[in-house]
Order: sequence, then C-alpha cells, then structure tokens
Amino acid sequence: MVYSRRKNGLNSHPAFHFISGLPRSGSTLLAALLQQNPRFHAGMTSPVGSLFSSMLNQFGAGSEFGPVITQAQRKRLLQGLFYNYYAELGGSPVIFDTNRLWCSKLPALMELFPDARVIACVRNVAWVMDSIERRYRANPFENTKLFSDETERNTVYSRVDTLAQRNRLVGFAWAALKEAYYGEHAKSLLLVEYDLLAQAPEKVLRLIYDFIGEPYFEHDVEHLHYDAPAFDQALGLAGLHKVRPRVALEPRTTILPPDLFEQYANLDFWRSARHSAANVIRAKEAGSPQPNGTQTSMPV
Repeated sequence: MVYSRRKNGLNSHPAFHFISGLPRSGSTLLAALLQQNPRFHAGMTSPVGSLFSSMLNQFGAGSEFGPVITQAQRKRLLQGLFYNYYAELGGSPVIFDTNRLWCSKLPALMELFPDARVIACVRNVAWVMDSIERRYRANPFENTKLFSDETERNTVYSRVDTLAQRNRLVGFAWAALKEAYYGEHAKSLLLVEYDLLAQAPEKVLRLIYDFIGEPYFEHDVEHLHYDAPAFDQALGLAGLHKVRPRVALEPRTTILPPDLFEQYANLDFWRSARHSAANVIRAKEAGSPQPNGTQTSMPV
C-alpha cells in the first residue's frame, strides 16, 4: 500500500516517517540514499526533536500553561510543528525526520501520525564506540562538545564510559531503542544493521520500501553526496556526517583496547527475536532457520 498525503481542507500534508537508532550506525548514509528519490526528503538530525521536547515541557505538569492547553490543542500544536517546519518542501510527499529521540517518543508519534514508520539504524555497540573514537582522534587539535570537561575526555576509557551513560550520546540512544524494541508500538519499528546496509544496499532499500509502503526507486549507490561541514565543525568533530561517494563495507581492526571493546561487544539485544514484535533486517547465518514473527533475515 502507498500511503497517501493527508487532507486538511485545501491543504495537503506529507506523509511522515522517522529515522532513529544508534549513532554512527548508518542514519546519514540511509538519508543520503533516500534523498535520491525525488518523492522523498531526508537528512541528518533536524531541530524538530528538540522543539518537540520543549513544547512537551510547556504542556506538562508544573507548567503555568499546562492547565489551559487541552489534549486536542496539544496534538494540533505538535502536528503543526512538523507541518510548519517542513512547509517549504511542498514538492516532497514523503518526509523522513531524523533524531535519536524518536525511539523514546513512539506513543506520541503514533498518536500524531498513525501511519508513520520508524527506521532505526543499529550497529554493534563496540563498533559504534570505535567509530566515534576514530572521529575524535582525527581531530586532535579540537575539544569536541561531546565531552564537557577534561575528566571526561582525558583517555579512551573515560571517553567511552562517558558516551555510554544513559543521558549521553550512545547510552541514551541505546536505551531509547531498547524501549521501542520491546514496546507496544514495536510493529511500527524497523531495525537496519549498518553492515548490511553498507554491504547490500539495494536489498536493504527494497525491504525498507516494502515496510513504508512506497514504490521502489532505483538508487545510485556508486555516486552519493552528503556532508555537513559547518555543523560538524561547530561540534568539534570534522567529517562526522561526510558520506563516502560509494556505498561499501570496509573491514578494519578496532582501535579500542581489547578489554574495552569486549565490554561493549555484546549489547546488541536486537539479535534475539524473543518478546518483540519489531521488524529487523539481519544477516541470515548459513543453515539457520528463519526467525519467528515479523523479523526478517537476509542472505548477503
């Protein structure tokens, strides 16, 4: 089924979907691929998530305005945030908003946009840490904003442990993803492993198109372009969102100490299909049966 644009009087609104998941797991690569489709708009993390949280704070208990804003008004205001932020994209019937926050906001998103789907990019957490550490070391004359002081940034151990905290870059995204994976709206969630997206992009994209109910578009995986140098420079991590022109998986050896790598190597809970209705695109091991439920194994 192809999702139609919603009608509201004389105005039409685009269909919204969301890109979320773990950092350094292919969300920018996925957005760079999706934006090749002229029907789609996709990009790196937008400010909509932060604005969404700020509005919720104004509505909530303890706010002086909370008692005078009805539930219906709250819903219209939050929907209006999406519609108005993307109003200039009148020619894009399908919009993907990217933010790691969305996995923790599925109940609200499903209330606002019942047909929406969330694509969560995932990767072994040890390799997520490795990727961030590589970006940090590639900018040795910069103090990235990922760390608030010298205590947090002084060694690879303190840097990785800081990132893993539940309110920091990796720890929050991992906890939010796990909440969504086992939550009541898991059927609206599709997990995409980075290694598969890089190794077999066309196969993965076809499954994504099936999931969101859109006709497939032939993507060019040999000539990609995406970069955000101003944003990355402000963060103190140049090259963070630069996508290589060709989609490919590049094997490498980790730069993390072995004990630190092993500490984070076994946190990929999505490898188990038990107790979750989420959709997962994962590599199928030779001789292994298809997983139960809606989860999908893909030979590569």
